[in-house]
Amino acid sequence: MKQTLRDLAEKLGCRLLGDTSITVSSVSSLQSAKSDSLVFVDDAQHLDTALRSSAAAVIAGDFAASATSKPILISAQPRLTFARAAKLLRDPDRTRVIHPSAIVPASAEIGRNVAVGPRAILGEHVKVGDETTIGSGSVIGDDVVIGSHCRLDPNVTVYPGTTLGDRVIVQAGAVLGSDGFGYVRDSQTGRYEQSPQIGRLAIEDDVEIGANSTIDRGALDETRIGRGTKIDNLVQIGHNVQIGQDVVMASQTGLSGSVTVGDNVIMGGQVGIGDHARIESGAMLGGQCGILPKKVLRGKGVVFWGTPARPVREYLKELAFVSRSAKKNR
Repeated sequence: MKQTLRDLAEKLGCRLLGDTSITVSSVSSLQSAKSDSLVFVDDAQHLDTALRSSAAAVIAGDFAASATSKPILISAQPRLTFARAAKLLRDPDRTRVIHPSAIVPASAEIGRNVAVGPRAILGEHVKVGDETTIGSGSVIGDDVVIGSHCRLDPNVTVYPGTTLGDRVIVQAGAVLGSDGFGYVRDSQTGRYEQSPQIGRLAIEDDVEIGANSTIDRGALDETRIGRGTKIDNLVQIGHNVQIGQDVVMASQTGLSGSVTVGDNVIMGGQVGIGDHARIESGAMLGGQCGILPKKVLRGKGVVFWGTPARPVREYLKELAFVSRSAKKNR
């Protein structure tokens, strides 16, 4: 989707230096740049490489203000501006139709310019907002509400009663609103019977959910994913979990039932959190952290590591002590 640098700079809120009439049609890395590409650098160290590349223009910080060999879009946050430029240059979807093989009942409320892919199935009384895409083979249960400008990729399953806000992205194979893992043991027979799993799942605006991730609905009340949270592939979120805003979770992380996560928490890969634990706002959990059930972890900006999780400095001191002890005992 071609745009002039003048138009692009205006949409991105950048200061443009150089020829404003040049057009660009894509973003790229420095190595693969072409004559119509837009690239970025976020430090002066790589500016010369960008200026020597084949790119039409460069997004950079104030350190590039004196460059003259290429047009420069000056931004306080070059990487963020580059990500926004990529969205603006993406070709629009021109095939926004409801495929004949999709099942859409008369009770469904479908907004403007909605796309529903082949063999997708929508349940009764589903509501879908404007400009939303539902991928092929997806199954949307009864009474599901999906906001506007959402994207559900192929083979997504959304259980009945789930709500999705606006601009939610759900990648292929994700399962939303499934039964939680809650069982009661019969002390006489030793057998397990499922506890009621009749709550709901609410996903707020601007949430992104990775491929093959699963989020359980509440047992009796609600599981909630806060605005702007980003969830990687293969993440499991149990029933009754409450996740705040702008939380980031990397792949293979698992949250047990009734966990509470505050705003702006960052979790590395394979983090495991026990039931009823609480992670307070701003904490940063390194890869493979283990948080014990009912544990409260607090410390805005503090990096935690290990199992049980503790501040990384403490964790490294313990490792050093163990290493010294091992050497003495050889």
